[in-house]
Amino acid sequence: MKQLVVLSGKGGTGKTSIVGAFAALADNVALADCDVDAADLHLILDPQVALEHEFLGGLSASNDLEQCSECGRCLELCRFEAISPQFVIDQLACEGCGACADHCPVTSISLTHEIAGRWFESETRFGPLIHARLGIAQENSGKLVSQVKARAVEVCAQRGIETLLVDGPPGIGCPVIASLSGANMLLIISEPSPSGLHDLERVLQLAAHFKLPSAICVNRYDIDERMCEQIEERAVQLGATVVGRVPFDSAITRAQLAARTLPELGESATLEVLRAVYNETMRLLHKE
Repeated sequence: MKQLVVLSGKGGTGKTSIVGAFAALADNVALADCDVDAADLHLILDPQVALEHEFLGGLSASNDLEQCSECGRCLELCRFEAISPQFVIDQLACEGCGACADHCPVTSISLTHEIAGRWFESETRFGPLIHARLGIAQENSGKLVSQVKARAVEVCAQRGIETLLVDGPPGIGCPVIASLSGANMLLIISEPSPSGLHDLERVLQLAAHFKLPSAICVNRYDIDERMCEQIEERAVQLGATVVGRVPFDSAITRAQLAARTLPELGESATLEVLRAVYNETMRLLHKE
């Protein structure tokens, strides 16, 4: 089984649309949406949820005010100003360090795991999809990404699926690093802009650190062809392979509004380009 992780370094490059198109063009594929903070692959795949799981986040303290002796020890110890003068604990400010609970003389403070989100095992018209939704203001998104990836790999093994397509998070932080676990290759979707070039360089530096082969596709390249050329030249300098350019096409927007992928709208010049990008990416992936 081969894992292709699709990254962008930033949001809005069209990464999810391209992952959806790849899913429509592929045979025997599974998908994982690792952008758990703002997942949107489900918007074009219409998944039917088969199983739903709770995701437990970090610890949070709570105080039983009826048992509390109001000694003030917790106020002295809390470095996050999460406890009010009335000894009520602010759940958003609490970091779950446990100092208050450890030193409470009447054990009125307890620590519990919060339900920080949910993750799902679903079926789509292109194959199984493992995806998740992190709760508002919750942390540990990297841990949730690891859970999504681990289950996706298990599903591939159970069903004999040859390729796992991973829609990765933007940026280069913890969720992105978690999504790279077990990857065979990266496909980086860039855009012809100064920020696109900057973010491409950051992702390629991350790929080099983990010794992962990378390919690059410039989306909406015809918005600024000179910048597109600069991005491709820089990508080659940093060791990536250019697999193609995708033009700006309002048909992609129409597909999104219809909750469909571009291949489902029928043949078009842009689809031919995407098909060529897909074929070259798969060739490099399975070569690796």
